[in-house]
Amino acid sequence: MGIFTKTTGFFKDRLGKTRDKISSSLSSVLSLGRDIDENLLDELEETLITDDIGIETTDKLISDLRTAFRDRQIATTDDIIPFLKEHIKSYWPHRDRQLHLAPTAPTVILIAGVNGSGKTTSIAKLGLTLSRNNKKVLLAACDTFRAAAVEQLTIWAERIGAQLIKQKRGSDPAAVAFDACEAAVARNADFLILDTAGRLHTQKDLMRELTKIRDVVSRKIPNAPNEVLLVLDATTGQNAIAQAKMFTKAIDVTGIFLAKLDGTARGGIVIAIKDQLDIPVKFVGLGEKPEDIAEFNPETFVEALFA
Repeated sequence: MGIFTKTTGFFKDRLGKTRDKISSSLSSVLSLGRDIDENLLDELEETLITDDIGIETTDKLISDLRTAFRDRQIATTDDIIPFLKEHIKSYWPHRDRQLHLAPTAPTVILIAGVNGSGKTTSIAKLGLTLSRNNKKVLLAACDTFRAAAVEQLTIWAERIGAQLIKQKRGSDPAAVAFDACEAAVARNADFLILDTAGRLHTQKDLMRELTKIRDVVSRKIPNAPNEVLLVLDATTGQNAIAQAKMFTKAIDVTGIFLAKLDGTARGGIVIAIKDQLDIPVKFVGLGEKPEDIAEFNPETFVEALFA
């Protein structure tokens, strides 16, 4: 098991809101004794869209369901949920969802995301898990516009036992990243995690600044950043996809950290992200404590979602 791996039981416990909503809505559609017909499929389609699985993804599922019924692969409503589970799992072919590590330390992780997405807490979760596995972690406070941002990261660094590189408020964020890279190399850090301003994805000047930070890091440490993780708030539903598209254009996002998944009844957004973006969800936040982080596993997730 990887250091971020969690059991199916852990996922089941934390996905209660989404699972209860999906179970309730599916039960009302797939009530005992109903035949599979166009009315049922229309209702099922509406239900899946409401659960934030997304219009395009839902269209594919319903189309596949129609074909399976026509070909007599399914016969009754009891066959529908097992069919959906297997089809949804198949959307995630085997691929590397673990952190990309540098051949030689430090491994550099650039973190981006909009205000309120849970970015700072997600950094703490990553840092704590790595620290508990005997990794030397260095954090960089590149969000220099908000005093609260540096203060929050300072508090988390102390809590998780990580070192912190910071400058005074209003400093050039790229300069902080430069200093952090020098410090990470000099101090033999295993991981350098760079926090960035919780910029709005519609602000082009701030997106350019994020690109500048990435370029400074890549010049200072070969092949860095090794990961560019975008933190998305699961409770925002389809809006998270619009954010991801904009960030990807600016910084080539390599993975998604989906925060607050335990606090939403819209967990179907995980499926929509995969189908529409094809960016791997690498980590999920499933609680408020620093320990509440899990490496995303499609089979575990789908089983927990439809349990």
